[in-house]
Amino acid sequence: MRSYNIFMIGVGGQGIGVLSEVMIQACLAAGHRVKGVDTHGLAQRGGIVRSHLRLGDRALTPRIGPGEADLALGLERLEALRAGVEMLREGGTVVYYDAEYQPIHVRMGKAQYPSADDVAAAVAARGGHLERVYLEDLADPRMQNTAVLGRLASLDLIEGVSRAHIEQALRDILKPSALEANLAVFERAALAAEA
Repeated sequence: MRSYNIFMIGVGGQGIGVLSEVMIQACLAAGHRVKGVDTHGLAQRGGIVRSHLRLGDRALTPRIGPGEADLALGLERLEALRAGVEMLREGGTVVYYDAEYQPIHVRMGKAQYPSADDVAAAVAARGGHLERVYLEDLADPRMQNTAVLGRLASLDLIEGVSRAHIEQALRDILKPSALEANLAVFERAALAAEA
């Protein structure tokens, strides 16, 4: 397979680390060579967390450059917009959970928070495909990453990586106390995509 680049972005505390680890394990189980790296800003204070994952024999370094992401996964609307503008390649795909974690300058009225239409326009400008994920009555916002994984599992975007690979990685990584609730969210997001 040619190299395939997956960029993940969110805000500290949303579970980018779990999202990244699930993706690594699912891709390894599918037989891919995987290189990955996380970059944490002020993650413990609500800052941006980015994770880079590159697949394939030609992936010599883990970092993805601007305009090189085949797939961007976002756990928040503003970060999904950043991914679409900065990281997405022409014709790439953005899958994001439509949550709002407004930065301080937005809360102070010094900047405008982007709309879902803004994200759609940014992805369209790259000739890309957009998948917005949102589940009513999500019991715990820390499961937004699982909802994104459920949607991703229904899209067949990564060569050889099946829904079963992603689900098994969730089973292997999550604590038993959180597993069943997360699997229910995973299933709901997957079925919502198929509806």
